[in-house]
Amino acid sequence: MTDLLLRDARLWGREGRTDLLVRDGRIAAVEDSLESEGAVVEDLAGAVVIPGLVDAHAHVDKTLWGGPWVPRTAGPGLAAAIAYGAERRAEFGIPNPDFITALLTDMVVSGTTHARSHVDIDPGIGIGAVHAVREAVERLAGRIDVELVAFPQTGILAGPGTAELLDEALKAGVKSIGGIDPEGFDGDAERHLDLVFALAEKHGAEIDIHLHDGGDLGIREFDMIIERTRALGYTGKVVISHAFALCDADDATRARLIADLAELRIGLTSVAPKKILPLRELDEASVTMGIGNDGVRDLWSPYGTGDNLQRTQWFARNAGFSRDADIELALEAATFGGARLLKLDGYGLAVGDTADLVAVAGRNPSEAVLEHHQRRLVVKNGTVVARDGALV
Repeated sequence: MTDLLLRDARLWGREGRTDLLVRDGRIAAVEDSLESEGAVVEDLAGAVVIPGLVDAHAHVDKTLWGGPWVPRTAGPGLAAAIAYGAERRAEFGIPNPDFITALLTDMVVSGTTHARSHVDIDPGIGIGAVHAVREAVERLAGRIDVELVAFPQTGILAGPGTAELLDEALKAGVKSIGGIDPEGFDGDAERHLDLVFALAEKHGAEIDIHLHDGGDLGIREFDMIIERTRALGYTGKVVISHAFALCDADDATRARLIADLAELRIGLTSVAPKKILPLRELDEASVTMGIGNDGVRDLWSPYGTGDNLQRTQWFARNAGFSRDADIELALEAATFGGARLLKLDGYGLAVGDTADLVAVAGRNPSEAVLEHHQRRLVVKNGTVVARDGALV
């Protein structure tokens, strides 16, 4: 592999400008005025360099990206949205590897190098979404890594046969199992969570549960997840996505829950909705949070672009962040936070780390987040994979 020399970079966490030398897929040196005979040289002209973005919560299997515009006509509420998606997906051939490839391509050119995508598993489509996403990832030829979560979007108890299909998906190598509103949607939190944890134990899988339920119900479900994580020795293997109840809890309850999350290393993800997770409190307690795009241009929502730097800006704005330190805290969630949730080895900007890098115009990381210009350069495993908004 030919050396790659990135000149005149503003490296996140380092004062001034510097050069980066990439060799054999890793960062080999960070110094001023580096030289390497025969290296491919890229002049970044003072662009900010951050590690590859990590989309910690996506639904790429659902996307219509690059396909028809479909006006959303679902009724209000979660159950109506789920039914609408399940009823109309066949009409548009969802999951469609072409749509998924189009979305993943735009994720790559915007600097995402790793993603965790929940894929629908239910009797209507079996585990077809697993195959569709894997086909799309293969088409991108190593430009992005996508970890899958077997996700029972239409419920487990509400959809007879779904538990068996989740088992099949895990046998097929899917790394994590999901869940959805164990009581509020699936009607029996005890049985739902027992099934999820039992399948995880059987296959050595990790767990990533959608928890939209708010208020006292959501808090009880938090406690049930915490209880099972502790009792079954699942420390460090559980993520709660959305986690809206944490926003509804009173101060004492929130502090108690955050302490439990920290003890058991239960991570959280956010997609920057109106209910914004308390990132400062989570960071102070060393609770890991990641940021993701959720669904992009699908039957759930017409919004989104797949750009996780833009999504980071949404989170910072909705959280009321205006100080550079807080904006960078959001950026940490979209990079290092997601990397911790996905357990990525050698992730970062230090010598020896894997060279997954993004160069974006800006005088500092906060400006790069808020303006999120077209990415000047995207590097994956030491190879330039995108430049100025196009694949290489």
